[in-house]
Parts: sequence; C-alpha cells; structure tokens
Amino acid sequence: MANKPTNKSSDTISSLAKGLRVLECFGAKTPKLSITDVSKATGLDRATSRRCLLTLHAEGYADYDGKFFTLTPRTLRLGMGAISALPLPQIVQPWLDQLTEQIGQSCSVSILDGTEIVYLARAAQKRVMSIGLMPGSRLPAHCTSMGRILLGALPAEEARAIVEASDLSPRTRFSVTDPDEIMKRIEEAHVQGYAIIDQEVEIGLRSLAVPLVDGHGRIIAALNTGMAATQDKAHALVPTYLPRLLKVQSGLRRVL
Repeated sequence: MANKPTNKSSDTISSLAKGLRVLECFGAKTPKLSITDVSKATGLDRATSRRCLLTLHAEGYADYDGKFFTLTPRTLRLGMGAISALPLPQIVQPWLDQLTEQIGQSCSVSILDGTEIVYLARAAQKRVMSIGLMPGSRLPAHCTSMGRILLGALPAEEARAIVEASDLSPRTRFSVTDPDEIMKRIEEAHVQGYAIIDQEVEIGLRSLAVPLVDGHGRIIAALNTGMAATQDKAHALVPTYLPRLLKVQSGLRRVL
C-alpha cells in the first residue's frame, strides 16, 4: 500500500513551497515583477525572493533584464500538463465541440480556484472578447456567469468571503461592485439554475452559464456560452440557449 502524504514539516520542502508562491505572483496584471515586487507580494525577504527568481531564470522559467523578471512559455508546461492530466476536460470537450456547432457560439467549462475561475475546456466558434480565452485562462469569479454558478454552490459564508477578497473594481459601466448585490445575484443564479452576465466583464459581451453536476448531485464545474450583446435584453438569451445548455448538462451528468 502506498504511503499517505502527511503534513509534517519534515515531509515538505520549504524552498519548493516558496518557489511556488513566487510563481503565483505573476499574472495578467503583473507580467513583469522586480525582486522588491515579489518580496512584497509573497511576504518573503528580498534575499529569498531573489534566489527563487534567479532559480526560475536559471531553469528557463523566467527571463531577466537586470531589473524585471517575466515568465517564459516554458511555464505553460506546468499548467497545461496539469489540465491535460485531469479527466474532466477530456470528458467535456466533445460535448463542447458539438454544442458550439449547434448554437454557433463559443462554449466553455471552468472550475473555481480562489477568487477566479479557471477554464478547463473551450470550443471557440467566433471571438467575442477582446482577450483570447483558452484552457488555463482565468477571469474573476464574482462578475462572470460561470463564477456566479460556482460561488452559488458554496455555503453562503464561504462565497461571501471569496467575494469580499476579490478585486471589485468595475470593469465596465455595467459592473456590480457592491458585495451585497453580488451575493444577491449569486443566490438568484443558484435558485434558478442558471446565471446571466450582461456586459459586466466586457462591453458588448453577454454570457449564460449552468452548473455541471455529477452522479451524486454535486456541482463540480460550470458550463457557459458567450455571445455579442445584439438583442435588446439579456434575458432573451434564455429561450434561445438555455435548453441546449441543459441538454448537455443532463448528458454529462450521466457520465461524470
């Protein structure tokens, strides 16, 4: 029988843990970081931050111009390898491909990771957002349709803690920034079984999401479709796209 992992300090490598914390500092809003930036973001001292960054540079995971560090494409091996190893993306991808062909809109599946959603699988029909989305892409959970579905699956206290820890800065004039109002919309989405986002993430973009439920009734991911905001009202999406999403939801429930 394989040994079970423990939480003993003697069974963990603190330097690896510190290196992972440094890697997590980099993101869309922080693509270039100095040693000081990393030290502030991680709480590690400058010397430790410097050694971690220089190690990443030496191993080909970061570039260094003498002041700022940036991640290299080599880091994609870590994230894409993890996603590829998960069974869920492999299961849902054929369903997404078929759904996208049927409705003529891009469709995605994501899971919750902290204050963000992480795209696990995607079938793109046309580009609606200004940023390209792919497996591994991240967006804030509180203002996305899939995020509100996934937050609604959590106990209310846990969901509120995530919302309050999120960056609630408005992304568009339609963004909801009050935690109470966000929680209200999360609860509404949970009760009705679907979530609609109307241009809160990006002007001209609407999306509709439903939960993906396994055979035990647990919400394990979210499925959505996104499209241009061409109709007068966002709820006009419901009769057009919700039945198709629910059909895929039902089909996947039998195999998840």
